[in-house]
Amino acid sequence: MEEDEEEIYQGVRAHFPATFGKQSKPVTPLESLHNATRRPSAVDTDQSTPNDDATTTAKGFPSLSSSSKSWLDSLKNSNPSSRNRSSPNPKRNNDVVIGPPRPPLNSVNGDDDGDDDEDGMIGPPRPAAISEEEEEDGEMIGPPRPPPGDSDVEEDSDGEGEGRFRIPLSNEIVLKGHTKVVSALAVDHTGSRVLSGSYDYSVRMYDFQGMNARLQSFRQLEPSEGHQVRTLSWSPSADRFLCVTGSAQAKIYDRDGLTLGEFVKGDMYIRDLKNTKGHITGLTCGEWHPKTKETILTSSEDGSLRIWDVNDFKSQKQVIKPKLARPGRVPVTTCAWDREGKSIAGGIGDGSIQIWNLKPGWGSRPDIHVEKGHSDDITGLKFSSDGQILLSRSIDESLKVWDLRKMKDPLKVFEDLPNHYAQTNVAFSPDEQLFLTGTSVERESTTGGLLCFFDRAKLELVSRVGISPTGSVVQCTWHPKLNQIFATIGDKHQGGTHILYDPTLSERGALVCVSRAPRKKSVDDYEAKPVIHNPHALPLFRDQPSRKRQREKILKDPMKSHKPEIPMTGPGHGGRVGSTKGTLLTQYLLKQGGLIKETWMDEDPREAILKYADVAAKEPKFIAPAYAQTQPEPVFAKSDSEDEEK
Repeated sequence: MEEDEEEIYQGVRAHFPATFGKQSKPVTPLESLHNATRRPSAVDTDQSTPNDDATTTAKGFPSLSSSSKSWLDSLKNSNPSSRNRSSPNPKRNNDVVIGPPRPPLNSVNGDDDGDDDEDGMIGPPRPAAISEEEEEDGEMIGPPRPPPGDSDVEEDSDGEGEGRFRIPLSNEIVLKGHTKVVSALAVDHTGSRVLSGSYDYSVRMYDFQGMNARLQSFRQLEPSEGHQVRTLSWSPSADRFLCVTGSAQAKIYDRDGLTLGEFVKGDMYIRDLKNTKGHITGLTCGEWHPKTKETILTSSEDGSLRIWDVNDFKSQKQVIKPKLARPGRVPVTTCAWDREGKSIAGGIGDGSIQIWNLKPGWGSRPDIHVEKGHSDDITGLKFSSDGQILLSRSIDESLKVWDLRKMKDPLKVFEDLPNHYAQTNVAFSPDEQLFLTGTSVERESTTGGLLCFFDRAKLELVSRVGISPTGSVVQCTWHPKLNQIFATIGDKHQGGTHILYDPTLSERGALVCVSRAPRKKSVDDYEAKPVIHNPHALPLFRDQPSRKRQREKILKDPMKSHKPEIPMTGPGHGGRVGSTKGTLLTQYLLKQGGLIKETWMDEDPREAILKYADVAAKEPKFIAPAYAQTQPEPVFAKSDSEDEEK
């Protein structure tokens, strides 16, 4: 019975497809998503023409320099690994490869890939392939032999398993949101969160894991009202970050953007900076200790560097005063830790570079002092991981490479790199075979903001990549885990963070959010906006209108704003008292001419009253009728000369 029921069920189920009852959503292939973010670069279109400085594409974006391009074309080596991966554009030419050489894969796969000769590679050439005669002699154990007479390759390819990085230039996305140039950038060590600070006084936080293709930030902060954001730095454990603004107080935030504390401000009336508890003027730069998660470093315009303990916001651990030719206060424009956190480098406003080694009993006297490192303010310093190279970037349009073992003269000076921002930095590639920096836009320039790559071994320009035709490139970094390049751009009207990546080379980061489409709105998402009645919307609670305009109108009216007349005091004429004994001109003239005579002061009052005695008797009006019955005949007192004398 059970077998019969099972056969019947299978027969009925066979009439319906396997996906019956399931609503499958259309899935957009990743290739089309990444094709939408591809850069119009010469790496893809191969529309470059040789030039002295750089080759330019049809859209004006420069690509590889002519010297480096000829060098790349001369290296006719295949790249089997890139062909095996799925790429949205299989016709990728002139791919730039950075890092030690890859071993040939023909011994493993048995596939000789010799058609991919157009791929360019940066670094030493690949070892020679094994000939058939050597294969017949016996199997070879170990890596292939290097070509004879190339001893430099052996030294450079010690870390063959590390840092096989290629420049990811094929695709690009932009994190927007700022209204001015983005001057600060920080990517945590895991590559999941990005911080960007701008001259619009705000900090935006981006999370690749929770962000979709709209590329919107999940939080916006304003650390200090009215002060530009100058530096952002993550802690070694990526649970907190440091924010340095134009104010004198740096702030510490947790990973979610909540304020943990603010460092104290010093007393500006104390002359000796070592006796103040903090900075007294605006900060210029700051960086978290690369190893210790409780220590940070800040530099300021007051001419000092300070080391702080994150657990104590009220006082610093160490105050460093740079060495100056003349006593005074010269601003410290930038600062940096080395990789182990044992040395501090500072760029001084007089153009000098000073380095302090942290050791017991160390003070403000620098261990290395380069007086005239640059002719203008230094905007960025960067140590190499091996502690041998120091890179310095300045507003004098130069980038210098220094050997820390011999700091008298730079190893190389790269000029013609415009720089108009005090936060322009310099960064290393993950394997440190390249270093990169950004350039600013000049008034009559046609190239826009560029990202320049330099070879550390040969000390020459490798590539110049156009980022923005109108915005200057300020901050840049190359994340080792994501293998993605971040570059901040902007001008007075807009700002953003450009992320360069390659779908075949990069990991996570931009690949995660680009492939995540934004959620579509449905009918259920409709919400009627409620009408909110605040107290001032009702007549009962509405404030009385202002009487200011009405008062101003009255003051301008000559009748309403006329001063009241002063009450009369003393003798006068016509209700007015004046120096001319009359307010009207006619009265004055009549008095002077004798037509108006005032005789009342010369008459006897008694006689003046008796003049009207006969008239009062004949026509009584007021007083006489009242006494008509009691005193019909009025009796006037007669004046007696005798009584008056008495």
